[in-house]
Amino acid sequence: MGQSDMSAARQADSWNPETYLSYAALRERPAQELLARVHLDRVHLDRVHLDRAANVIDLGCGPGNSTSYLAARFPSASLTGLDSSGPMLAKARDSGLRASWIESDIADWAPEVGYDLIYSNAALHWLEDHDSLLPRLFGHVRPGGALAVQMPRNFEAPSHTTLHAVAENGPWAEALDGVLKTAPVMPAAEYQRLLSPLARAVDAWETTYIQRLTGEDPVLNWVRGTALTPVQAALDEEAYAAFEDAYGGLLRQAYPRDPDGSTLFPFTRVFFVAYR
Repeated sequence: MGQSDMSAARQADSWNPETYLSYAALRERPAQELLARVHLDRVHLDRVHLDRAANVIDLGCGPGNSTSYLAARFPSASLTGLDSSGPMLAKARDSGLRASWIESDIADWAPEVGYDLIYSNAALHWLEDHDSLLPRLFGHVRPGGALAVQMPRNFEAPSHTTLHAVAENGPWAEALDGVLKTAPVMPAAEYQRLLSPLARAVDAWETTYIQRLTGEDPVLNWVRGTALTPVQAALDEEAYAAFEDAYGGLLRQAYPRDPDGSTLFPFTRVFFVAYR
């Protein structure tokens, strides 16, 4: 296993389902709103209306939250959840969902069959080169099916610019060189332009959620479940504690508490559904 493979494996193992789920309601809302905009062909059986989907996959399924919505929406479909994190998949398996689970990286995913719905919520922003990634994924959609994607697009927010600044200017700079991604997610209009020549139709949009967080250091606690994961994987325990201390202090300045004790954390996400 090469050094980059070892780093990726450490990052996958460093995902903590409990930390990620500490803001479950806020993280799940975009997943639900994405799925609500998916409109496949329908089957009508005794006044019951089902989306025509025999084969559905959740790319970057995490602990299975989004997969549970897919299971409810497509009760007769063959359902698969794919994630690179063993701890996340263990949580998903414990959910009892009627799904098959695959531990793999989305970048390496090359299915032998097509899918009626390829769904990915808050996962593809970890991958770069979307100009080639998205057409490749769309190529695995069956005629009549869809590729549905949601990704954070808050890389210019203080939560992320401060993260990069701390990473580049501390004693850990060498260890973190190349660990943090830049800004791989494009505006929604660019995904419309990218996929429209390949698709029957594309529905693309952006939403900025004004999230009201509570508790001690709530923004730091939020990013512990996502953006800080590669940092924790790259540093030893002592160095990571020092990094988090420096980063947390700057976050408190960037996101001060309101008089009621809560903290507003604006968060922009990009969505698109492309139909074959």
